[in-house]
Amino acid sequence: MARRAAGGGGGSHGDDFSFVSPVVKYVLFFFNMLFWMISMVMVAVGVYARLLKHAEAAMACLAVDPAILLVVVGVLTFLITFCGCVGSLRENICLLQMFSVCLTIVFLLQLAAGVLGFVFSDKARGKVSEIINGAIVHYRDDLDLQNLIDFGQKEFSCCGGVSYKDWSQNMYFNCTAANPSRERCSVPFSCCLQDAGEAVINTMCGQGMQDLSYLEASAFIYTNGCIDKLVNWIHSNLFLLGGIALGLAVPQLVGILLAQILINQIRDQIKLQLYNQQHQADPWY
Repeated sequence: MARRAAGGGGGSHGDDFSFVSPVVKYVLFFFNMLFWMISMVMVAVGVYARLLKHAEAAMACLAVDPAILLVVVGVLTFLITFCGCVGSLRENICLLQMFSVCLTIVFLLQLAAGVLGFVFSDKARGKVSEIINGAIVHYRDDLDLQNLIDFGQKEFSCCGGVSYKDWSQNMYFNCTAANPSRERCSVPFSCCLQDAGEAVINTMCGQGMQDLSYLEASAFIYTNGCIDKLVNWIHSNLFLLGGIALGLAVPQLVGILLAQILINQIRDQIKLQLYNQQHQADPWY
């Protein structure tokens, strides 16, 4: 940690001089403090949502659980911003370097994910399909996941991954004759066509829809899958997604830049301190 130079009063660099800029130091501190508090809220919400789940659902599908995702992102953000907060406030080079390196890795991973997703769009599409199919399988196991799928199907006016018949992958909606579920061959209510004049949602509107052909089912539900709808939405909103990506990248780049500036200033301050200590005994100092 850098300290104020302890040079003699007559020296060119007196007691009040410091290479460390208070503006850079406290801007970086408050920048990290803001995201630190946001990360704590994310962790709290994720843990609270996880604790509300039933014990049997707790291990059902950790890979697609929004609450787990929220906790993981929150914890990583908390650790990174903690290094930035303490490092800037205490002028600790080690913590600032750790903050800068972690932020650089996160930025590069985001950049790599974007480039790979664009270059290998077919494989990315296959991975998205795999995630959606996994979510369909665990639809009834997790209330948060269920709400997320229902929201997506209503917003994108779609049903299932490739088509509405994908819901047969779920044990409750499975269309085999051996399935004893009352929801056999059905689809969730979020697949149903929206009726603006309907005051109360009919949650049984998807009953037996998998038994119908595409043409017959299209009169009652969305038959197109969500994967194509999502791809079309992405192609139609490239500028919006680019703006979001830029909005995420700019704070990260600003944080990295401020951290590096502060590190260099602290190093200069340490050199000044050592210089003053070595020349305090000089008669001309």
